[in-house]
Amino acid sequence: MNIAFFSCQPYEQPFLVEANRNHRHQLTFLPQALTPETVQLAAGHQAICVFVNDQLTRPTLQALAALGIRLVALRCTGYNQVDITTAQELGIRILRVPTYSPHSVAEHAVALLMSLNRKTYLAYQRTKENNFTLDGLMGFDLYGKRVGVIGTGKIGAAFARIMLGFGCHVLAHDKMPAAVLQQLGVEYLPLDDVLEKADVLSLHCPLTPETHHIIDATALARMKPGAYLINTSRGGLLDTSAVLDSLQRDHLGALGIDVYELEDDYFFADWSDKDLPDANLNALTHLPNVLVTAHQGFFTREAMEQIAHTTLNNLTYLEQERLPADAVVVG
Repeated sequence: MNIAFFSCQPYEQPFLVEANRNHRHQLTFLPQALTPETVQLAAGHQAICVFVNDQLTRPTLQALAALGIRLVALRCTGYNQVDITTAQELGIRILRVPTYSPHSVAEHAVALLMSLNRKTYLAYQRTKENNFTLDGLMGFDLYGKRVGVIGTGKIGAAFARIMLGFGCHVLAHDKMPAAVLQQLGVEYLPLDDVLEKADVLSLHCPLTPETHHIIDATALARMKPGAYLINTSRGGLLDTSAVLDSLQRDHLGALGIDVYELEDDYFFADWSDKDLPDANLNALTHLPNVLVTAHQGFFTREAMEQIAHTTLNNLTYLEQERLPADAVVVG
């Protein structure tokens, strides 16, 4: 098939080319994000492949259908950006990457936590300026601390195991407690109890209507003063304005995020020569106890290989009308 890859960066392309060796599709790499304005770039292709912030909205899907394109592969796990109802109406089939290295995101969450706690990001800047003082760099031992994990799917479970390795007491909340984690010592509790007891809270749940703004002003008020909050899952889990207010009032101790509710307009792009029009994001990036990374938690060699191979397999499945159940978004 002829396939147009939207939002495809140079660092992705070698992985996709290698994964395509056994499929022999014709790949067109486009740096542009998929929008109603760019959808015409897909003309002449039989399928498209999109990334996490490409918007498969009703106008875009209608334009794809008008081009005769009804096969879509996502190079990601989440599909909040997909108008499922419209895709079903138009007969557009969509597959996703159901899983890839859970360790990549879990380890990135740990990296955010460790950097915030031990202030390595501040120390790095200081020593570059020949400032070797320790003022303001004091952290705390993770050993013995209570770490809350919201969502214990594959990524949350991987994060929980790492925290157990640090000697932490892991408190978890999930509708479906994992027996294997309980056997390792993870304690499952109601959400409010986790919020109230955790010294560190890390989010690993999907974004659904139920979990949208799961961390809002009420939840933040329940958290311990000085608690650390980590989010490597979905930006919409946080009420950003409430989180910013909690930070500015010195209730929330620190924030590490790899996702942002309005990241579509900013992440995966260079804004270094422009002012950020988003006041909340601009404020967060300038607070000394906040660490923002631009959705790079997935970005390891192993994960990129898995994503590429699964994506090319999915495109062949779409062509052959063989849809693996765990990958189907719209069948």
